[in-house]
Amino acid sequence: MLKTIIAKLLRLFPNNSAKTPMVDQLPVKSKKDLLVETSIGPTAISLYYPLEAEQKKHPLYINIHGGAFIMNDKEMDDPYCRYLANQTGCVVLNIDYVKAPEYPFPKAIEQSYDVFQWMKGKADELDIDTEKLMVGGQSSGGNIAAAFCLHLENIMEKQPLLQVLSCPMLDFVTPYAEKPEPNKWRAQFPQAAHFLNICYVPEKEMARNPLASPVYADINDQLAPALILIAEHDAFRPEAEVYAEKLKTAGVSIQDVLFTGCGHAFTHLGPKEKAQEAWQLIAQKIKEAVDRQEVWK
Repeated sequence: MLKTIIAKLLRLFPNNSAKTPMVDQLPVKSKKDLLVETSIGPTAISLYYPLEAEQKKHPLYINIHGGAFIMNDKEMDDPYCRYLANQTGCVVLNIDYVKAPEYPFPKAIEQSYDVFQWMKGKADELDIDTEKLMVGGQSSGGNIAAAFCLHLENIMEKQPLLQVLSCPMLDFVTPYAEKPEPNKWRAQFPQAAHFLNICYVPEKEMARNPLASPVYADINDQLAPALILIAEHDAFRPEAEVYAEKLKTAGVSIQDVLFTGCGHAFTHLGPKEKAQEAWQLIAQKIKEAVDRQEVWK
């Protein structure tokens, strides 16, 4: 009960990353706001259709927003979903996933999978090509995106063409106090981060579950190709680098990029030049993934 009260109070604070978007809020052909029935309950999603597209059936990019697993909503990523739709020709599906502590691990992963299954059943109606699926997220959303791919591998379903992990939080086992936190306030009070952690993984044995902490997953070369964006001054930099190396060792196609002079969630908080560089790279990798699929068809 206390965790829920504190989480609700934290949700009252303004979302700084939504105040000054790093890209312009562009028009799209259409934005569809829908409610999808899932095992977790009705789930709000938004579908962004690009202004211009050469094909009727669009590739699909699933976006999972950040927020330390307990806060924020899909609208914080509205400018970026618009940008990616127009830059790539994809439909972008933006999920408003459930938050901890009310919905701890693995509820958000299960919910994301349910939305994915719903989308496959509605693909013709939505003008989506299910053979051209990609997924990505920022911070906690990066964790869920990585776990989504691992879950698909566990149940032997087809992998996405690409997974985009931006400043992902991938290790719940290592205490936050042992992570290289550059922010003096957060470094002095690691209890705050510990609170966020136990909201999502309230039971100790959950922490080592590979879907909670992907750095502990057994990786094979069938996992989706990855783009991992790493900020130089980020407490989660080491775990992102460890995961990148695990993917490389397993033979997964991966590009990991270190953004110097940047902190956690720089894609949403700046510096603006670096953030725009990151979004351009994400759009480029999405287009390359779709183009590769076209060649193999």
